[in-house]
Amino acid sequence: MNSSLQLSRWTAALVLVLSITGCSALSVKEQLDNKQLTKAHFTQSEIQLSEGGQLRYWIGGKGQPLVMLHGFGGTATTTWLPMMLALSQHYQVIAPDLAWFGDSVSHGPANITTQRAAVNQLLSQLRVEHYHLVGISYGGLVAYDMMANQQNIQKAVILSSPGTFISDQDLAELSQRFSVEQPADIFVPENRLQMRRLFEGVFTRFPPLPHAIDEQIYQRYFAPWQPQKRQLIDSLPSYRDTLSQQVKPEDMPPVLLVWGENDQVFTLEQGKQLSRYLHAPMVIIPDAPHNISNEYPDTVSQAIELFIQ
Repeated sequence: MNSSLQLSRWTAALVLVLSITGCSALSVKEQLDNKQLTKAHFTQSEIQLSEGGQLRYWIGGKGQPLVMLHGFGGTATTTWLPMMLALSQHYQVIAPDLAWFGDSVSHGPANITTQRAAVNQLLSQLRVEHYHLVGISYGGLVAYDMMANQQNIQKAVILSSPGTFISDQDLAELSQRFSVEQPADIFVPENRLQMRRLFEGVFTRFPPLPHAIDEQIYQRYFAPWQPQKRQLIDSLPSYRDTLSQQVKPEDMPPVLLVWGENDQVFTLEQGKQLSRYLHAPMVIIPDAPHNISNEYPDTVSQAIELFIQ
């Protein structure tokens, strides 16, 4: 389905719900998404984390376990919904909300190590020993960290995420592209207008919405846990410097990279650097932006299936 058509229908559904019910359009949209997953035999649960807090997740489908890690500002359903439904036809899909996103939170330090530990606690509780792994953007960084530190990942697919190939210069240029002082200003917006700036940089064209709905989206997905979210971004350079000393490409699982040609967050050249470093094949989606899971779910799902089958 054409990406602009998907977004237009999403917009129309939200506006219709708001006009009919007079209540939170976003909450109703979430209920409808949840019903789709429940109808497809997904269940939503949560685990209590050892350090305090909880991790919410969806699980559904049959077959080899496939763990899917969403990007910054999103949740499992906002990032993966069509892909979860498609991939659950062949795999047991496990899609958590990472800590400090959606309804998940950790009482540990806000960094990728805590994210990895939380996902591992989930997999341990589910008694999943070996699995395939998919991560996009920030979730791709978490996936890369897991790949470098664990031996139980069979195959991995990294979407729009450069691993340790994100230099201080890359971060400075990223800030310049979004006209902000530092990367955290991009991904942790302080109001709905700043949220719109983020959307304009990661989507081909995110449709205009009534201000009331924009505010609902902001309050639901961006306003909570802002100090922790800023720390997640601010800690990336130290994470990169530490992890780059630990990564051994020969010990990593087989990897596929999928990238949008017009990615304005992590450039295609960063993806090519990572591809060369890992000797990993790469799928480039023409004219695509950063948020390829939302705009090209069928293409990305097919690439995943072909690679891990």
